[in-house]
Amino acid sequence: MDRLAPGAHADGTATSFVVYSTIAKDVRVRLFNLSREVLRTEPLAPKGDGYFECRLEGVGPGALYFFVLDGDELPDPYARFLPFGVHGPAEVVPCIIHEPALPAAPPLSSWVIYELHIGTFTAEGTYRAAIGKLDDLVRLGVTAIELLPVAAFAGERGWGYDGVALYAPFAPYGTPDDLRALVRAAHARGLAVLLDVVYNHLGPSGNYLARYAPEVLSRGQTTPWGAAPDFTHEAMRRLVLDNVRYWLDAFGFDGLRLDATPRIHDPSAVHILTEASVLAHSASPPRRMFFEDARNDPDMMKAFGPDGVWADDFHHQLHVLLTGERDGYYAAHEPTLDALARTIREGWIFQGEPYAYWGGIARGKPKGDTLPEALLYCIQNHDQVGNRALGDRLHECVDLDTYCAASVLLLFLPMMPLLFMGQEWAASSPFLFFSHLDGDAGNHVLAGRQAEFRDFKAFADQSSRNRIPDPQAHATFLRSKLDWSERAKEPHARVLATYRTLLHLRHTDPVLAARATFNDLDARVEGRLLVVDRAHAGHVRRLVVNFTAQAESVSADRATLLYATDERAAAGVVPPRSAIILSL
Repeated sequence: MDRLAPGAHADGTATSFVVYSTIAKDVRVRLFNLSREVLRTEPLAPKGDGYFECRLEGVGPGALYFFVLDGDELPDPYARFLPFGVHGPAEVVPCIIHEPALPAAPPLSSWVIYELHIGTFTAEGTYRAAIGKLDDLVRLGVTAIELLPVAAFAGERGWGYDGVALYAPFAPYGTPDDLRALVRAAHARGLAVLLDVVYNHLGPSGNYLARYAPEVLSRGQTTPWGAAPDFTHEAMRRLVLDNVRYWLDAFGFDGLRLDATPRIHDPSAVHILTEASVLAHSASPPRRMFFEDARNDPDMMKAFGPDGVWADDFHHQLHVLLTGERDGYYAAHEPTLDALARTIREGWIFQGEPYAYWGGIARGKPKGDTLPEALLYCIQNHDQVGNRALGDRLHECVDLDTYCAASVLLLFLPMMPLLFMGQEWAASSPFLFFSHLDGDAGNHVLAGRQAEFRDFKAFADQSSRNRIPDPQAHATFLRSKLDWSERAKEPHARVLATYRTLLHLRHTDPVLAARATFNDLDARVEGRLLVVDRAHAGHVRRLVVNFTAQAESVSADRATLLYATDERAAAGVVPPRSAIILSL
């Protein structure tokens, strides 16, 4: 039977209210005015299979409501907007069935993704304010922006990975129409827009689904972050798949990035991830699907159908090489040029070897026929910066020359590059872990944060752990906001120029702009240098990176110098801590 999904559906002259509950006997909708005064309470009629429904004439967009289940007043977990937060009444919003995406999103080989957090991307921290920075991103040379999760979560600030109302854009960032305006403005500039979504768990605060239908949450699966959905339950499956459609159709997003996909468990005949990918690819125009998945498994990619996966081995190998850090998951990676070259040459480094961070179980398989463009590489992202105790960025861990050389390496490779907001000018602001949780979770978050780093060398004693910023403090959030004015100052201007030049070269050079296979790519170590070749149509571009403290020579017969991070470079000379690109 085809029926309206749970939530509020405005259709011009009236609004239909739908509730799904497996435990309620009496279901009502209670309407409020802006002063939160009760206007009326109306019953919903049972329609079978746990559904209740009513249609109220004269109720339209802007109306505020709670549902009342057997006398208990509850927020709507399917709300399209929660202007007073996840514990408050929902607002009826206009029904948008279709919002156009880009007519034809760019081919994956040309994608350069810019990951941003709405709340800290600008001083205002809103969707509307982000529009004012889009021209800067176009001039930079990115082709897509990726928004960290915006599904409503508890509190006034946070990263967004503890969302509980999956259809309601987070109110402190703006209204649903404001979010829609950001997507439209990006499209007007030729930028694709991705949204980070979380389907592996629901946040611990403000999650009212179990008050309606406890069966939709799994009793057999747990996660470190909150309740796990049960995708064998039809209502939960519909919630997520309808949510995929909602972001793609009602907002016009060009694709989704799914968080922590290995944590999405589904024993169904067709996995929920496969259905989500098919749904995205069958949209008009087709949309993209990216997974955060560290399994290094091409079979998973074929079975579930993502367009790309986050391939963290590159980040980890580069980070341990440049910084010498071996705490946490870095301990599994050897800090050598050989290991970095192998990672580039083979896509990822773990291909079945025991992985210490997973307790020694085997991780990964050979890449098979995976294309470089399907592997998303970065030198920093929200996790790799924000999950550090002090939120420090890579350029604070290494000297700026090394940072620029590493940036050139990222942008030279045929893998899909992801930039984290502010990295293009070596932003001085950290990206800290911040939250605004209530109850016991809020009281214990600092202690939990300090305990997380107890085994790290730099935080082995309590006095050092006391330096870790309090995630609950408003100042921690404010410190994470970008300062756009510093881009015009040195040394930030120099770094920005490096990124703009490399991205221009990536888009215009006939070799670097070409679609590549791993047969077109080679990475090796020559002496103390990392050498990477890209070939296309008989032409070769060679990147030579010198991470050492002294100049090194490299064979450059019949080579032309295309680019260098250091003005002292020549076709056969690579200055200390620098990179050159040659045309062969």
